[in-house]
Amino acid sequence: MSPTVIILLILGYFLALIFIARLTSRKGDNADFFLGSRKSPWYVVAFGMLGASLSGVTFISVPGWVGTTQFAYLQMVLGYVPGYLIVAFVLLPLYYRMRLTSIYTYLESRFGRRAYLTGAWFFLFSRIIGASFRLFLVAIVLQMAVFEKLSFHMPFALTVLITIALIWLYTFRGGIRTIIWTDTLQTAFMLAAVLVSVYAIANILDFNFEELTSAVRESPLSRTFFFDDPRDSRFFFKQFIAGMFITIAMTGLDQDMMQKNLSCRNLRDAQKNMLSFSAVLVLVNLIFLSLGVLLYIFAAQSGMDIPGASDELYPALATSGALGSAVGVLFILGLIAAAYSSADSALTSLTTSFSIDILRIDRLPSAIAKRKRMQVHVGMSLTLVAVILIFRAINNSAVIDGLFTAAGYTYGPLLGLFAFGLSAKKKVRDRYIPLVALLSPLLAYLLVWLAPRILDGYQVGYEVLILNGMITYIGMALAPSEPETSKS
Repeated sequence: MSPTVIILLILGYFLALIFIARLTSRKGDNADFFLGSRKSPWYVVAFGMLGASLSGVTFISVPGWVGTTQFAYLQMVLGYVPGYLIVAFVLLPLYYRMRLTSIYTYLESRFGRRAYLTGAWFFLFSRIIGASFRLFLVAIVLQMAVFEKLSFHMPFALTVLITIALIWLYTFRGGIRTIIWTDTLQTAFMLAAVLVSVYAIANILDFNFEELTSAVRESPLSRTFFFDDPRDSRFFFKQFIAGMFITIAMTGLDQDMMQKNLSCRNLRDAQKNMLSFSAVLVLVNLIFLSLGVLLYIFAAQSGMDIPGASDELYPALATSGALGSAVGVLFILGLIAAAYSSADSALTSLTTSFSIDILRIDRLPSAIAKRKRMQVHVGMSLTLVAVILIFRAINNSAVIDGLFTAAGYTYGPLLGLFAFGLSAKKKVRDRYIPLVALLSPLLAYLLVWLAPRILDGYQVGYEVLILNGMITYIGMALAPSEPETSKS
């Protein structure tokens, strides 16, 4: 597929997003930007959240990841389900009862201002890392498929800058109200890309549906459950339990994902959104994993070289023309959709958190608050650009693996703070909470390093999130209490 065609697809898709943004942001005040005035239909939120949860990481990394980890990722996805139940029936009722805009306001009411700022800063750091990981992957593919083939060889930094600028352009006015609707379009393109890719491979290999499912099921790459070696990072209980807590932390304690849920009309709608979304998410991830098996089968039978980096497998086959032009077109649209569906909501939630939690613009006159919010939006956009360029310099592993590993260290303190606040009655002295939250990841990293040396080669995987949260919880329990006479 020529770079010119790809650029035209990007421009056409971008114009469609601009059109949706204009329709949904005519009022464009802070209430719309932050929570869509709490009028979002739950089924639209659920469908859009599917695309935001999958993102470019799932779109590209999961199919390629099958070559090294088989279907082990599905064990984690199954763990998502009980995690979503906890979010739906424990955290959402709390957030709706307190009518929160930023979910970290809960920490202020429970412990104090320092706890509130600690939660907000950990979210900001976590989401900047997560969003940058996702955009980094997509920018690499766009660079490889489009801009390196142009005669003037556009530098990677400019590719990233253009990507972020386009996202900023259609979100700066409408915020979450716009994103709820643009995410539905983006999810549709992403799912269409993977389904058409599966169909194209089946057609080329002359598989009917039964033969297709049989080929996936009988492939050694489709092994799903790993119970034999607890030291293996793919061990079932490590993956399943980690998946549950990753969901609680990266959805229930994440302003990005919760901001969409809080835009629903009421708690019941938000819970319907969460339950329907979690059920469909399992099925969709299974399709992505199956696509991975089919890509490896197709490459083997066609005598094609497997790229050294697993993240490059799907992009290389889709853009080579080997699967047909329809797959190439939908892959590019799906890739763009994956980039925008995760990055636009991340940019909005980062802007919301910094504006509400750090700058407290909800206490300012509306005109000043809106101006400051727009300034923060620009600042967060530039921050993402800078972090992506740093990842470009240091990344050397599958992006999805790096994403979940980083999340274990950055979301762990949030998990511990909220767990302690909800389950314990102790009023911890607010000034000690930042210290506990900062020491926790350091101690967790030390234990991860020590584990294989003192536990017969045991490798700590994504359960580092649980370990980190437990350290934070224990630290909160050991920290001094507020005096009984304190009113803070």
